[in-house]
Amino acid sequence: MKKTAHIRINITLPEATIALLEQVAGKGSRSTFIDDAIKSRVRSLEQQNLRNQLKEGAIARAERNLQMAQEWSHLEDEVWRKYL
Repeated sequence: MKKTAHIRINITLPEATIALLEQVAGKGSRSTFIDDAIKSRVRSLEQQNLRNQLKEGAIARAERNLQMAQEWSHLEDEVWRKYL
């Protein structure tokens, strides 16, 4: 198993945040908890960013898609009449 390099940092957090951290992670597991929390938050932000990009793309293409549907709707009507 490959070992990951670790770097010690010094951060400042509000007392209330430290109290929360101590409730869920003991002294020996705080680094692991913070590591997991950061990775989870980054994944969440990336997913939200992707959702926003997809939404913006759908909105940008909506007018084109509507126009295309209107252009082809007469053919669809013909097919329905033929088989109904």
